[in-house]
Amino acid sequence: MRTRAAVLREVCTARPYGTSAPVEVEELELGAPREGEVLVRIAAAGLCHSDLSVVNGDRVRPLPMALGHEAAGVVEETGPGVSRVAAGDHVVLVFVPGCGHCASCAEGRPAFCPAAAEANGSGGLLHGPSLLRDTAGRTVHHQLGVSAFSQHVVVAQESLVPVPDDVPFTVAALFGCAVLTGAGAVVNTAGLRPGQSAVVFGLGGVGLSAVLGARAAGASPLVAVDPVPAKRELALRLGASHAFTPEEAAEGVADVTGGGARFAVEAVGSPSVVAACMAAVARDGTVVSAGLPAPGRMLDSVPALAFAGEGKSLVGSYMGDAVPQRDIPRYLGLWRAGLMPVEELHTGTLPLATGELNEALEALADGSAIRRLLDPSGMLPA
Repeated sequence: MRTRAAVLREVCTARPYGTSAPVEVEELELGAPREGEVLVRIAAAGLCHSDLSVVNGDRVRPLPMALGHEAAGVVEETGPGVSRVAAGDHVVLVFVPGCGHCASCAEGRPAFCPAAAEANGSGGLLHGPSLLRDTAGRTVHHQLGVSAFSQHVVVAQESLVPVPDDVPFTVAALFGCAVLTGAGAVVNTAGLRPGQSAVVFGLGGVGLSAVLGARAAGASPLVAVDPVPAKRELALRLGASHAFTPEEAAEGVADVTGGGARFAVEAVGSPSVVAACMAAVARDGTVVSAGLPAPGRMLDSVPALAFAGEGKSLVGSYMGDAVPQRDIPRYLGLWRAGLMPVEELHTGTLPLATGELNEALEALADGSAIRRLLDPSGMLPA
């Protein structure tokens, strides 16, 4: 079948992206679902910094590539052997399709599934090579097994989590990356308990989701740090007790926490912010690094004495250490209870069009955007 999709053919660092236009919406040929695969009509797809990292080369991926990895949609067709979903199901798409059989999956750590990592790294799908071709018959790679900036996608059934039909697509889509990663960094990786203090550095989609997760887990006080006033204001509306600029953070966090936070979440992908987080936590505090830095960047300003001398910990969190089949329903329950209002992260809806998409990438790059959603199939309300 034919589908319209956003394709990146060359890495681009020339900004503004609205002018350099690295991504173009093209018509592609999409193969039919194979064994274990599913055809999904995309209803909403979020623009994330991980997409921008492919555009600017911070994440090296095979090109050309059809972009997009955070989305929700409707199952239209299933291939042989599919048992997890059926036609008509509403689904959230997940960017690491754990195989379910390896040691990592058996340990409840599907984000580290080797088969999924190999498929994602090659630009293929968990059950086979790419199903996308351009009008000249050349292969176009899938981004993280999803390629959601498209009207239709074929994905592995392991990339899908069914959700109730009454969950708006604009809400469901955000659970596929932002919420899994940000809330998971607090709930799964940190294991924050009620009454423990937390600070979140960086208030994009992932950082604000960490604020939501910390609020739902009972963090007190809960501090948010970002240079953008509107993002700090939103963090306060979402449940942060205090919000500071980066310049105010060291003194502010120490003051409101009585010397340092129990946990700090780094959601920027910056070595200097990791260092700021290490300074912001108390003795025996833990820093959770959930931001994705460019390859080759090194930590060079974290005091070695912080570990053995002060008992501090620095831990990584990939995909929020999530088990999507477990965590997405759990987070949806918090959303229904009013404890995780993720709809507040949705800051605009765009059509699947070259101009609008490149302008949205620039808004990500300049830090002004939180979560804008694409409407590839015209399924979202006006």
